[in-house]
Amino acid sequence: MRYANRTPGFVSADYFPAAVKWLLISNIALFVAYFVAVRSGMAGIFHPFGLIPADVLQSLALWQLFTYMFLHDPMGFGHILFNMLTLWMFGADLERAWGRQAFLRFYFLCGVGAGVCVVIANLFVGSLNTRTIGASGAIYGLLLAFGVLYPERVVLFSFLFPIKAKYFVMIIGAIAFLSSFGASGSSVSHVAHLGGMVFGYVYLRGFGKKWSLVGPIRRRLQQWRLQRSKRKFQVYLRKRKSDGGPYVH
Repeated sequence: MRYANRTPGFVSADYFPAAVKWLLISNIALFVAYFVAVRSGMAGIFHPFGLIPADVLQSLALWQLFTYMFLHDPMGFGHILFNMLTLWMFGADLERAWGRQAFLRFYFLCGVGAGVCVVIANLFVGSLNTRTIGASGAIYGLLLAFGVLYPERVVLFSFLFPIKAKYFVMIIGAIAFLSSFGASGSSVSHVAHLGGMVFGYVYLRGFGKKWSLVGPIRRRLQQWRLQRSKRKFQVYLRKRKSDGGPYVH
């Protein structure tokens, strides 16, 4: 999937904002390392870093709530391909709107929150030994944020069907919700998808709007648009002056 009507002018280094760029690099590098380890018979090196509810609850392996986001199925490319494309397509605009720190805070909040949901779900209705990997919880949180911030932006669902972002988010949310009832024993959990979206929505909206990001995001977006308009106007004035026309104040 991708989104259409992208604002032009992002073909510079800003096309890959710093946080998105390093998340892409770290995820891809670890995927390659995991792939090589599996082929070399050393996959066990990465086993402690996947999310296993039994380890979190019994051994307090809390780091797994963070590290599982950087591992993807080494036996196929579809999982990491979808996550990294979505991270770039949707995360770049969010980082530009929020700034690096706010973006990373939101990303990891959604990812860790999704991991907490996986642990709780497996504690009550699943297996505590189920191993979950992947950044999908954080990625689905980004999709939710994009739909909240840019509800009227047109995205191409499955690269084919144009649809407004707000409806796109509703559809994938419904899919994640319905799929979570039948998901068990998978290394990619639909519960994580749903959990990432729930944590993202709660954080964006905030309790009583006290720590909502929506207002600051929109203010930053308005400021960016104002600065962009000023730069265009200054270019226009310089062009008029170079053409011998009157310099308008």
